[in-house]
Amino acid sequence: MRVLLIGANGYLGRYVADRLLADPAVQLTALGRGDDADVRFDLATGSPGALTRFLDAVHPGVVVNCAGATRGGARELTRHNTVAVATICESLRRSGCGARLVHLGCASEYGPSQPGSSTAEDAVPRPGGPYGVSKLAATELVLGSGLDAVVLRVFSPVGPGTPAGSPLGRLAEAMRRAMQSGDSELKLGGLGVQRDFVDVRDVARAVHAASLSAAQGVVNIGTGRAVRLREAASVLARVAGFGGALHELDSPPARLVIPAPTAEHPAGSPPATYPYPDGCGTWQQADVRTARDRLGWRPRIGLEESLADIWMEAACRI
Repeated sequence: MRVLLIGANGYLGRYVADRLLADPAVQLTALGRGDDADVRFDLATGSPGALTRFLDAVHPGVVVNCAGATRGGARELTRHNTVAVATICESLRRSGCGARLVHLGCASEYGPSQPGSSTAEDAVPRPGGPYGVSKLAATELVLGSGLDAVVLRVFSPVGPGTPAGSPLGRLAEAMRRAMQSGDSELKLGGLGVQRDFVDVRDVARAVHAASLSAAQGVVNIGTGRAVRLREAASVLARVAGFGGALHELDSPPARLVIPAPTAEHPAGSPPATYPYPDGCGTWQQADVRTARDRLGWRPRIGLEESLADIWMEAACRI
């Protein structure tokens, strides 16, 4: 099976590439903007015609799109998350390869949900920010393209490679600094937020399964269990061997606050406040029955293992 992987060097794309390369039946080609891609192509600026010619030459059976941007202004997010997907869809429509498209969406497309509820694929999307809007627009392009396509709506991915600027990445970095300086306590805020954390390696397994399946439409990829950031912080402290106390500050529930002395905010100055980045409020939990029934997929890696891997990377930073 010839697979064209777009975004192989991203956070999720790296693990998708590893999973696909582990399948001896897969012949993988990576397309991206970096020098280490097999083929260099910028979806945000490249023409559908140029990509069509490449598709006709390579003739993949499956195209997997892991590319996109999570940060930036509305224009940048639209260019990398929406315009890029429009280019992919138009190129596949023009091409004679007949490839199946597996596109990675995200749970930010749903927006805030009712605490205690599980969000199924038929929920009405109400994204809470530009990122979710740009990803939802991409999903609608895929679903309306007429292609053989499936969208995997990934909930909160965690595990090795977790960006240092993400909520769990910031927790690990704050804990590393506390242990390095010998602090006996760590003050954190905004730990009431609850998310459905799914390991990136399980996400990669879901992409592999979707590539081989006939499933179409939207499929949620999560664990089906929301975890409070406070609980994640406690698990992280245990795996890190942090023997100090975790003190929760009073702060808005949808914000993560990590006070730390920096050049811009020296000791004694007010702590920096970071909005939780996905625009989904205080609660999100996936209904994962469709992934089980249509992909034969279930998550295998628990949150403690994911957090242990995050901690190992944070502990190695100087």
